[in-house]
Amino acid sequence: MDIQLDKAPCGYFSISDSGVIQSANQTFADMLRTKREELLDKHIETTLSVTNKMFFHTYFYPYIQLYGHVDEMYISFRTADSGNIPVLLNGVRQQRDGITGIDCVVVMMKKRIEHEKDILDTKSKLEELYRATREANQQLEALHSEYERKQQELIALNDQLETTASTDPLTGLRNRRFFQKSLNAVIERCRELQQPFSLLIIDIDHFKSINDTYGHPVGDLVLTALAQKLQALSGENDVVARYGGEEFVIILPGASCETALQAAEAYRQAAAAAPLGGQYSITISIGAATAASDVTEQEILHQADTALYAAKSGGRNRVVHAAHCRTQAFLRTSGWKAGHRSIRSLPRPVAPNDSPKRLSKQTTTSAADWRDPLF
Repeated sequence: MDIQLDKAPCGYFSISDSGVIQSANQTFADMLRTKREELLDKHIETTLSVTNKMFFHTYFYPYIQLYGHVDEMYISFRTADSGNIPVLLNGVRQQRDGITGIDCVVVMMKKRIEHEKDILDTKSKLEELYRATREANQQLEALHSEYERKQQELIALNDQLETTASTDPLTGLRNRRFFQKSLNAVIERCRELQQPFSLLIIDIDHFKSINDTYGHPVGDLVLTALAQKLQALSGENDVVARYGGEEFVIILPGASCETALQAAEAYRQAAAAAPLGGQYSITISIGAATAASDVTEQEILHQADTALYAAKSGGRNRVVHAAHCRTQAFLRTSGWKAGHRSIRSLPRPVAPNDSPKRLSKQTTTSAADWRDPLF
C-alpha cells in the first residue's frame, strides 16, 4: 500500500465476500486505536457492536451483493478500548486478479453526532410534553409499531430479493441471470489462468408432447425432476441453471473436451435410465463446447447451441461436441448465413407431432400439431 493511501485523511479497508479483512490503511487502524496487524485476517464484524452487526447483515451485505456498491452508510465501529466511532461508509464490490472483494472508505462523523445529539435532546423534551396526554402516548406507540413492522418487511424483502435474483422459482436451480453472470466470470478466469472450461446446453426431446398430452402441470413435474437429477450429478464448482423453457445449461470449470463429453453422457444416461416422477420417460439432447482462453460469451453459447442442433438433427437422445461436428459443412447444409443470431433461428421443415405414448419416439398425428421436429 503506498504512503499516500496509508496516511489518507479517511479510513480504508478491503474485505473478502465473506467479510474477512484483507488490507487496511494506518488511518483506519488509528481510528480503532489498534495496530494494523491486529485487524488483518479478522472478520470485519469483530469491530462492530451487536446492533451494528445486525444492520450490516440486513442492509450492507444484501445491498452490495445486489447492486455492487453502498453509499453513505451510517454505522459505528468499536475501538480497542470499547469506545464507539461513528462513521459514514462507502463500499464497492469489484474483482482483482479474478478474486471478488469489497473496498470500503470510512469518514468520522463526530461533529455531526454532536449536532444530532442536540436535536435528540430537543426531541426528548418535546416528547415529554406530548406524553402529558393519553392521545400523544397512543400516537407514539402506533408509530413505534409501524416502524417495527416496516423493519421486518425490509428484512423479508431483502431476503426475497437475494433469492429471486439468482433462483429459478419452478426448479430451484440457478436462473438465467445468475448463469450469464457466472459464465462471464468463468471466461475471465479462463483468460487469466489459461485453463479451459466447458459449457453444456441440454434440451428435453419432444417436450411439447408432454405438455400437449399430459398438461402443463406434468410438464412442470418433468422439468423439476430433471433439474434435481442434473444437480445431483454435478460437481461442487459446476453451475447448473435453467436457461429457459425446457433448456438447461451447465458450466464445467476446468473441464476439457473429453471431460465434458463424459459428464454430458452421464447426464444423458441418467435422464433416460428411469421414468421421471415414476411414470414419464424422457430423453435429452446435449450440445457441448469447450472454450479457449480468447472465447467470448456469444461464441461459446453459439458453439454449444450449434452442437445441440447437430444432436437434434442426428436423431436426439445423444451428445455432440462442437469440436466433433463439421461446422462449416453443417452450416451450409442447414442454410445458415452470416447475420443469424442462432442456428435455431433458422426456418425448418415442419413434421408431425410425437406420440404421447412414448415421448422419445415419433408417430403420425394431426396436422394441427405441426411444430419444429428438432425441439
